[in-house]
Amino acid sequence: MQIAIDVTLDYRLPSAHDVLLQIEAAAMADQRIVESNFLVTSPERLRAVPGEESIGQRTWAYADRQLQVSYHALVDVDRPVVDLASLSVADPRDLPALVVPYLLPSRYCQADKLESFVHRRFADTSGGAKVVEMRDWIARNVEYASGTSSSETTAADTFTTRTGVCRDFAHLLASFARAAMIPARLVSAYAPGVEPPDFHAVVEVWLEDGWHLLDATGMAKCNEIVRIGVGRDATDIAFMTIFGSADMVSQIVNVRRNG
Repeated sequence: MQIAIDVTLDYRLPSAHDVLLQIEAAAMADQRIVESNFLVTSPERLRAVPGEESIGQRTWAYADRQLQVSYHALVDVDRPVVDLASLSVADPRDLPALVVPYLLPSRYCQADKLESFVHRRFADTSGGAKVVEMRDWIARNVEYASGTSSSETTAADTFTTRTGVCRDFAHLLASFARAAMIPARLVSAYAPGVEPPDFHAVVEVWLEDGWHLLDATGMAKCNEIVRIGVGRDATDIAFMTIFGSADMVSQIVNVRRNG
């Protein structure tokens, strides 16, 4: 499946600030970059650095009163659909070193606060079937509603309010999984069918011997998701971090199936 991506950002800043961007699709075994074009208004030279786990890249820019970004890409996604319920959970002692941190609580994924609920509610299932049941529980019990959360909202908050947007759904699912000793990481992504169209947040869980994608909101198909970056939570996968303040003039994210 080929996915076409077009992004334009226009922000105004009261003064000059450093900006860290993370919007380019990651080149990976199951998603090949066919073409891409990335333009940023910056009076200083751009500097690219690897993303978390060297997946994708971040770009340092310097915005002086204005930041305009344009990104276009065509990406071939070649990823089989996997029956997660048929997969087993790896023994924590056998996990690769890079996977171990995704068992632990983080700023937005307070797995330790949700352990008692997870152990009680999902006690009757195991392995990938437990993850699927967690995803389905969130779909039934949490309402997707724009403007109901903020950059400070944690998984514990979402569990209490039972409402949020994609990052809140992802934080909650990752926290549930970690509370059950299943490694889970946040993934920033592009995907067709996301409403409203925007950068999207999904989850990858480590089952058997690899990472497997799933979308807690149910909007994105796993064989159409294009990863941008990965991390412990929204802190690591933010599409833009401005080391100062800024006002959005416009932001357009258009993702579609190509052909």
